[in-house]
Amino acid sequence: MADAPQAKPLGPIPPGFGTEAGALTIGGWHVNALIDRAGRTPLFVYSAEALRERVAYLRDTMPAPLRVRYAMKANPFPPLLRLMAGLVDGIDVASGGELRLALGAGMAPARISFAGPGKDDDELALAVSNGVTINVESEGELARALACGRTLGRQPRLAIRVNPSFDLRGSGMKMGGGPKPFGIDAERVPAAIRTVVSEGAEFRGLHIYTGSQSLDGTALAAMQAGVLRLAAALGDAADTDVPELTIGGGFGIPYFHGDRPLDLRPLGTALENELAKVPPRLRGTVFSIELGRYLVGEAGVYLARIVDRKTSHGQIFLVTDGGLHHQLAASGNFGTVVRRNYPVAIASRFDTPASEVVSVVGRLCTPLDRLADSAWLPRAEVGDIVAVFCAGAYGATASPSAFLGHGPAAELLV
Repeated sequence: MADAPQAKPLGPIPPGFGTEAGALTIGGWHVNALIDRAGRTPLFVYSAEALRERVAYLRDTMPAPLRVRYAMKANPFPPLLRLMAGLVDGIDVASGGELRLALGAGMAPARISFAGPGKDDDELALAVSNGVTINVESEGELARALACGRTLGRQPRLAIRVNPSFDLRGSGMKMGGGPKPFGIDAERVPAAIRTVVSEGAEFRGLHIYTGSQSLDGTALAAMQAGVLRLAAALGDAADTDVPELTIGGGFGIPYFHGDRPLDLRPLGTALENELAKVPPRLRGTVFSIELGRYLVGEAGVYLARIVDRKTSHGQIFLVTDGGLHHQLAASGNFGTVVRRNYPVAIASRFDTPASEVVSVVGRLCTPLDRLADSAWLPRAEVGDIVAVFCAGAYGATASPSAFLGHGPAAELLV
């Protein structure tokens, strides 16, 4: 018989969750009551209280003039989107489908921005006809947006997405710097601005987004300062004021063992100091920050039921009715070189001490379908509920829910 595996650490469970009769509570709801309400597992649950608290914390720590925009790609669940529409100052969409959802959630068109490469003509027409700001990603897209405005007899609202020469140091995903499909290279932006103005479109400003999932406050502060300097230089080069500047986002959340949450207070102080000394070109600029994962990630929990418990060569496997088709990121994104565990718990035994090393797997016929690998957890049996935390962003709609025909998970906002 093989030796029992060594335990691999789990990520930190976010604060704010409770217990009742030994089980996990989310937003004050017992896990079993949530499952009864949804009617089934697997299930994503999002805490409205956690969402409100996160936005309030952001506003308390960031400079007062800074507007908050929600990048709805992180989680477009309609009830959650309606809640966020009342908490933030704007919504960023990345497709015509998301644009329709944002409008349906009650967000005013003037507060919606549309980013992303490859917008087709129908999407551009939808944005122009509704008065939504288009973040232009290329000179070709700029020409098509202007042509769309002429066809519709409407003045397009256009911002330029900039591909800067720098990126967000240490970010989990780099969105700027070097060759990128996103935005117009910085040296060509002044010409693009002049085209927007000369063609009679409404120039709405600049969108500069350099990276995501950063837990390094020093790197974020340096990025924000660099964005401000670049925006002022581009405005000067085009001899045009910048009505609005999105200074990116990139705030991360702690998923893995050893990760530490961002302390926003020094970051907010650094940004306040930078805004106090902006050059004349930016004195009338409205500044905004675009966040997705940071706003919603820690508010969500994925729940799956254990349907089998088995031992193979000395290793214990808890087989659930969920898996990577709902939580691709937690499973390792179809095979990362080094897989690390998200925060995972036995929700129905939330305050029970850990007693065994187990792997929590899904129901798909691939060895990659693993929600926790060799994790130290309480003993669990068939019928118990597994909770995967940090499931509020890039979960339900960012996972291959059609894979093998199992279908999507249920979702609840509580």
